[in-house]
Amino acid sequence: MIQPARILITAGEPAGIGPEIIVKLAQEPCSDQLIACASPTLLKDTAQQLHLPLELSVFNTNEEALAHRIGHLWIVPVELESPVIAGKLNQTNAAYVIKTLDTAHQLAINGAVNAILTGPVHKGIINQSGLAFTGHTEFFADKSNAHKVVMMLATEGLRVALATTHLPLKEVSGAVTPQLLQEVIEILIHELQSKFSLKRPKVLVCGLNPHAGEDGHLGREEVDTIIPTLEKMRTQFDAELIGPIPADTAFQPKWLTQVDTVLAMYHDQGLPTLKYKGFGKAINLTLGLPYIRTSVDHGTGLDIAGQGLADIGSMHYALQFTQQLINNRKSN
Repeated sequence: MIQPARILITAGEPAGIGPEIIVKLAQEPCSDQLIACASPTLLKDTAQQLHLPLELSVFNTNEEALAHRIGHLWIVPVELESPVIAGKLNQTNAAYVIKTLDTAHQLAINGAVNAILTGPVHKGIINQSGLAFTGHTEFFADKSNAHKVVMMLATEGLRVALATTHLPLKEVSGAVTPQLLQEVIEILIHELQSKFSLKRPKVLVCGLNPHAGEDGHLGREEVDTIIPTLEKMRTQFDAELIGPIPADTAFQPKWLTQVDTVLAMYHDQGLPTLKYKGFGKAINLTLGLPYIRTSVDHGTGLDIAGQGLADIGSMHYALQFTQQLINNRKSN
């Protein structure tokens, strides 16, 4: 009998749709153990509002992993700082959100769980509370002392990794250095091999400038940085690096059917296409961590929180994707 994996799910912003999504997910079949890191009271209240059954059992790392059963969750309890009103942000509960993430990290880094799946958080309210927070990607990288991590989003038929993440556009050019590109591509190749079981990954690299710089006439980043770095790395790694390709033509079937991943130079170069193609059925994945971390592709949904309208499509897809990554890691 195959031992179930342990997948820890953080509930995210308590006033958003994260708790609702977790409760709804608990009603679905799953072959692995699903563990929520959240306030038990919040999940119980959410289940009652949704008229859905929910039984909670406190997670014990010393007990054998058991497959999920419908209407039940194992839980790592984290208590709220203040009562929650759906759709209403409260900066007092920012510390609760951070504590769920820190708890998830500790369990993953110690090997108590096989993966972390994160619900959506609200960066603004966390920072308003006085806690510096750029995003999940940077948080887990810092906690793990990871030298460098790479953000990837994926949906059916398309994976997009980012050379830079949450940077103002005016800072992107200066950030795209040979060292950065080499680190990002090295992590990307390694993770495609280890997490996705691709022996010789094929990566399409976007240019930074319109028309990939037009031989230096529309910017020299391609000529001075991207092309030399790709040429160097082609001799060092067992991978196919294609590009740089103009971003406005990179996302076409003639390219995408030939490659495993697209590497975009900045956040809004690659993600609009991916979200147009797969919003609601896409996931966020952090590469370069010592554990598997995935996430839904949507925000906190404050406008529909508490109304029972949240769609679990992205969470369901993220769960399936996480399970596949765990299986790939076991087989390597």
